[in-house]
Amino acid sequence: MSFSDEELERYARHIVLPEIGGAGQAALKAARVLVVGAGGIGSPALQYLAAAGVGQIEVVDDDRVDLSNLQRQTIFGTEDAGRAKAVAALARVEAINPHIKVIARQVRLDGGNVDDHVGGNDVILDGTDNFETRLRVADAALRHRVPLVSAAVGRFEGQLGVFRGWEADKPCYRCFVGADPETAGINCAEQGVLGALTGIMGSLAALEVIRAIHPFGEDSAGKLLLVDTLALRFRTLTLPKDPGCTTCAG
Repeated sequence: MSFSDEELERYARHIVLPEIGGAGQAALKAARVLVVGAGGIGSPALQYLAAAGVGQIEVVDDDRVDLSNLQRQTIFGTEDAGRAKAVAALARVEAINPHIKVIARQVRLDGGNVDDHVGGNDVILDGTDNFETRLRVADAALRHRVPLVSAAVGRFEGQLGVFRGWEADKPCYRCFVGADPETAGINCAEQGVLGALTGIMGSLAALEVIRAIHPFGEDSAGKLLLVDTLALRFRTLTLPKDPGCTTCAG
């Protein structure tokens, strides 16, 4: 895959890294990534994936920008209030990097359309804020054997995991959370969230998408990163595959 002179200059700091190089940058350019949710996680992730040169990014979000989003969703500006998040995010991402293709989908993923959006991608990044959608996306990623990068935040804490549950020694998302782990009545509006934390977790999620496209360093699949900003503590746990998981153990 060839690069223009402008692209070579744009991606020079990647290409000079031995772990990325020209081959890695070419893999990024050829990759297709689905980002589910353009909120706190998706906002920084979209910007860094675009800057990294991911060839095609599809962003799915059925919500609209609210002033209360702007404390953490830095892909939007005050003038975007009331606009569809997917459309507003597309405009910003295209401004960051005109060499990539961006697709905006103002829809909510459900049982009737999730496979259409998940299938054909190289990596799925899930930054949604409800477990119904998370489980639906995770199950579809497993069916299509697409690596899933899943990130979440709440108050002062964040978590990040990479799942490839079709592999014999790797857990799926349901190995981690079970069948239906949602706690009724708890959401970001009620419990709050530190805005800068979403920037940290979204950036780390983008890093893991890049690693999934062109592996470097240690494999992250089957690990869970826990971030506690009250104590400035990062911990990494190993997630075992659940032998009784009805989704992937068979």
